[in-house]
Amino acid sequence: MGWLALFLAGFAGGLLALLTPCVFPMIPLTVSYFTKQAAGSRKAWTKALVYGISIMVIYVGLGMGVTLIFGSDALNEMASNLYFNLAFFVMLLVFGFSFLGAFEITLPSSWANRADRQADKGGLTGIFFMAFTLALVSFSCTGPIIGTLLVEAAVGGALMGPAVGMLGFSLALALPFTLFAVFPNWLQSLPKSGSWMNSVKVVLGFLELAFSLKFLSNVDLAYHWGLLDREIFLVLWISLFGLLSLYLLGFIRFSHDGPMPYLGLVRMSFAVVSLSFTLYLIPGLWGAPLHAVNAFLPPLATQDFVMGPGPVQGAPSNTGHATAGPGDAASGSGSLQPKYSDILHGPHQLT
Repeated sequence: MGWLALFLAGFAGGLLALLTPCVFPMIPLTVSYFTKQAAGSRKAWTKALVYGISIMVIYVGLGMGVTLIFGSDALNEMASNLYFNLAFFVMLLVFGFSFLGAFEITLPSSWANRADRQADKGGLTGIFFMAFTLALVSFSCTGPIIGTLLVEAAVGGALMGPAVGMLGFSLALALPFTLFAVFPNWLQSLPKSGSWMNSVKVVLGFLELAFSLKFLSNVDLAYHWGLLDREIFLVLWISLFGLLSLYLLGFIRFSHDGPMPYLGLVRMSFAVVSLSFTLYLIPGLWGAPLHAVNAFLPPLATQDFVMGPGPVQGAPSNTGHATAGPGDAASGSGSLQPKYSDILHGPHQLT
């Protein structure tokens, strides 16, 4: 991924983090604190700006720390390293189950208490520790998103990738606190906190689980384990996004979900997108190329059954090796031959 793509991915992750139950309720509380504590609106703006900059410094510092700890050479080697890919797979799996409500990933409460005591001192230092307290308290919601962004940035191999991703994430996270302090009347347009925030976490949980399979697939392809062929990968994705569709439509509920008296337009729209994507994946079980998600899938050469033309003789497959279609060995030609054409025949002499 290029720097712009990492920045945009981080920005999108920050916007998603804003909608989680750990962050969203903090926006009106924090803005109200600034507007009430400051004698004038200009002071409130200044405090909110310092607060937003502090959030960015904290998260960009985290991204720089990842780069300094691993170094550029280690970041470049992560894409093919067995242990790193397995670690990323397990980490995203844990993050996904955390978002689905199996457990919560929290930092020690003593860290938040110490940061909160520093925030009570006031001044610029106090505002910085207010931002630091937000980062600690909201970790159960932001941690999985941050972890996914850092993993993607690290695997990309760019030296400054983690820092660029965290810059986008922190900018999206800091903007509302600053803008609502400058325009406090905008707070009235914010939706009320409710069970919809937990639904955001559940959707992110399903996405984390789907994304984790990519790292397991990397290891499976590199070491020829044969555990995650293309059709198995697709079956898992179809199952995950199918369950997500059922959840959005209200057929599946989790223990921490609130009541849903009716299906809202926004939820219905996301359900349609998820269900459409699920149906789009199904033809891939019979060898459809699925160009939109081909970068995430194992190569077509790993699929056991493909309905349609086989690969061209001598043409490189997705794995980089030349392949030969059925019947090519006998004819010696590079023409396309339907796979299994020797046993499967169309009706009325159709081919």
